[in-house]
Amino acid sequence: MTQADAAVLMDRMYRLQRHIYDPTRKYYLLGRDRMLAGVDAPQGGRVLEVGCGTGRNLIALARRRPDLRLEGLDASAEMLKSAGSKLVAAGLAGQVRLRQALAEEVVVEAGDEPYDAILFSYSLSMIPTWRPAIDRALTALKPGGALHVVDFWDQAELPGWFRAVLVRWLRLFHVEHRPAVLRHFRALEGQGRGTVELEGIARRYAYRLVMRKGG
Repeated sequence: MTQADAAVLMDRMYRLQRHIYDPTRKYYLLGRDRMLAGVDAPQGGRVLEVGCGTGRNLIALARRRPDLRLEGLDASAEMLKSAGSKLVAAGLAGQVRLRQALAEEVVVEAGDEPYDAILFSYSLSMIPTWRPAIDRALTALKPGGALHVVDFWDQAELPGWFRAVLVRWLRLFHVEHRPAVLRHFRALEGQGRGTVELEGIARRYAYRLVMRKGG
């Protein structure tokens, strides 16, 4: 999928939804604040969120850690409109840099430092090219830096009917749990690329993962 194709798809889906995204998603995008609380970048560290959407997490992190240099990347220009407006309203526009790009286009520009932390909040379950997105993000980290992920899990400890309803609902938004994502993180760990910590949220409704880059 080209950047233009992805942008068109995301803009079509979020052109109207972006206006109600934050108040509606807070009921089922669980664990986002737990992920943010685990961001332990050093003073003045550089942090990127891939798939930043309306900027909700960036605003929360900027308030929690005003020392950080924050960046947000998203495929959707419509979502970035909302993020930009919300940052201005919160008085945080000067602390956060936004840009439109695909997840697999994460790169450290010449003259820039690698990132201390990169966040994926309920985005890997939407990104068709999730594997190169993870690999590029890991490459863009400093040694000792961390990938922070929160996303839907397999709901294995919840009633079967609940999982069936949730899966059908999520497909309306091009979202799906991909077991291969966690297998890929474990494979990277097995290759010595870093160490993985994984915890379940709400009876495996979701998971929170931290991968600390080796070296």
